[in-house]
Amino acid sequence: MKLPPGPKTPSWLLSMQFEADPFGYMDAISQRYGDIVTIMSGSTPLVYVSNPLGIKEIFANTKEITARGELNQNFALMTGSQGVLQLDGLVHKNRRKLLMQPFHGARMQACGRRICELTEKIMGKTVGKSFVTYPTIEDITLRVGIEVVMGLYEGECYEKIKHLFASVLKLNLQSPIGKILRNILGQRDLGRWSPQGYRVYLRRELFQLLCAEIEQRRKQADCSRTDMLCDLIFAHDETGELLSNEEVRDLLLSPIFAAGDASGTAITWSLYWIHRLPAVRERLLEELDGLGENPDPMSIVALPYLNAVCNEVLRIYPTQLFAFPRLVESPVNLMGYELSPGTILISNIYSTHQRKDLYPQPKEFKPERFLEKQFSPYEFLPFGGGSRVCIGATFALFEMKLILATILSRYQLELATRRPERPKFGGLICYPKSGVKMVMHGRRQPQGQSLVSSLI
Repeated sequence: MKLPPGPKTPSWLLSMQFEADPFGYMDAISQRYGDIVTIMSGSTPLVYVSNPLGIKEIFANTKEITARGELNQNFALMTGSQGVLQLDGLVHKNRRKLLMQPFHGARMQACGRRICELTEKIMGKTVGKSFVTYPTIEDITLRVGIEVVMGLYEGECYEKIKHLFASVLKLNLQSPIGKILRNILGQRDLGRWSPQGYRVYLRRELFQLLCAEIEQRRKQADCSRTDMLCDLIFAHDETGELLSNEEVRDLLLSPIFAAGDASGTAITWSLYWIHRLPAVRERLLEELDGLGENPDPMSIVALPYLNAVCNEVLRIYPTQLFAFPRLVESPVNLMGYELSPGTILISNIYSTHQRKDLYPQPKEFKPERFLEKQFSPYEFLPFGGGSRVCIGATFALFEMKLILATILSRYQLELATRRPERPKFGGLICYPKSGVKMVMHGRRQPQGQSLVSSLI
């Protein structure tokens, strides 16, 4: 086996360097070793690829290279062992189909007005105040996720579930002391005060609450409901049996976490760049105001410059820095290297998005590049690719555009500081380190009616 080059630094030190400056670390690695790099994890080679042709081979070759669910078991603590990330083969394929139903067609349109309403309701509380953007936006996206996935809109159960999901997401934003404790104590459960113990406690509380809600919904079955939970309660597995409560629970977890975490982060980064670059904000407002008095959700999401802005945000700060890993099952040649079974392949999304041959001046925020050129799914892949591509990618972009459109059209915002926002790695995503501090000066009256009123 001939492995690609890579650093000889111990993996624990590389991990510390990465967490301290994730983008700087990956830029340095790519500059030194190129677009295929080996990092050893014990005796297992991890091969990171940021070449579009190499990524295409990884996603397309399903014979020698497989996307095994067992490679994603590190997510199972909070998403369950029977979630779509952990499943394989026909079961994985069928479960994906079940989960994708709410993310297309008429259901998405029906969500549009509610997304705008929630955005205006929550953002309206910040008028005349300074606020931190990420937790504010996360509140919106998490509410949307719970409503779309579970069909819950209010009540005690809704508030408890929202609180538990928010508590789990906060673990990704640990303080330096919290990270030190996690590194010292590792995966040991030493009670609720320990990082792992607290995770286990939250998991138990969340899992019990979700199972109770699922059981109650089975007893009060209503085929007219259009949420994901209803779909799964009436769904059958590959043998014709109804899905168990535990299977339904695990399938619900990932979409809700993604809605609150990935979408919230992407929208926060969008607001940062839009308000950091006045020309971008002005062009967006001109495009939004040009919709007239009665814009509908589909006309908003079809706006070309709004789409370009969202894509540029996802290029610089993809919702996943890496695609989900693949396993080499039998000897394979990848980019001139003979790789042996047991090698783990990881498509490096961030570094692919930073290639100067694809994206000139990659550190510059230039939405126009997405108006001037069409990129392949191996050149621009913010949601991963292949059989493990993000199920909710279409809905995430839909939600992202509507929330941004509502905020920009209705409110006058300003960044609280001109200091550049730095990324902070938290599990899978790079969050804005300060959360993006902003000032809400007041309401803005767009040309014509408000987005919310026009959608009613």
